[in-house]
Amino acid sequence: MSDKDASAPAGPVEFSVDLTGHEMTRRAHVMAALGDDWDPVETVRGEEAAYDLLYSGLDPDQQRLYDTLLAAGVLPRRGDGGTTHDG
Repeated sequence: MSDKDASAPAGPVEFSVDLTGHEMTRRAHVMAALGDDWDPVETVRGEEAAYDLLYSGLDPDQQRLYDTLLAAGVLPRRGDGGTTHDG
């Protein structure tokens, strides 16, 4: 057995790292990358418009599946809580 093995602890050793400073740096970099003209409200509106487009014009089978996923809670209810029937 080597001297290295003899100094190994017999049980678990407590180990912790505080990443708070790193997280603040990461967030600062994200905000800098987004830029001064980033508008979170407009971003959300754009995402909502994309979802509206994604779930529009569904054929009857797709609409049935969409409604099933809504009822099961897999997809969130949107807008007024209704489905996207485009009639």
